[in-house]
Amino acid sequence: MYKFGDVVLAQVQFTDTAEVKVRPSLVLFQEYGNVVVAGITSNLEMKGISLTKKEGAVKDSVIKLNYIFTISEMMVKRNLFSLQEIKKQQVREELLKRLK
Repeated sequence: MYKFGDVVLAQVQFTDTAEVKVRPSLVLFQEYGNVVVAGITSNLEMKGISLTKKEGAVKDSVIKLNYIFTISEMMVKRNLFSLQEIKKQQVREELLKRLK
């Protein structure tokens, strides 16, 4: 079972193509065999929440809260690490800003 704050390696489909790639993603929640995730990119030019190697990322990265999608739990390859509470709170706050 995956929970909010888990960073996983998962198969994701990009919005501009039918191509599916294995990429790191942040779990927002899991329910009924589906996992809602936010994309993570190593392109530091993208807007989002920073995620550093010190925090567990393979490369300095960005959590893209404008790139949220639902995948089957079968598409999750493995759990990489979990965010620290302070970073999870930052994600919550940024998501709430977008929902207002």
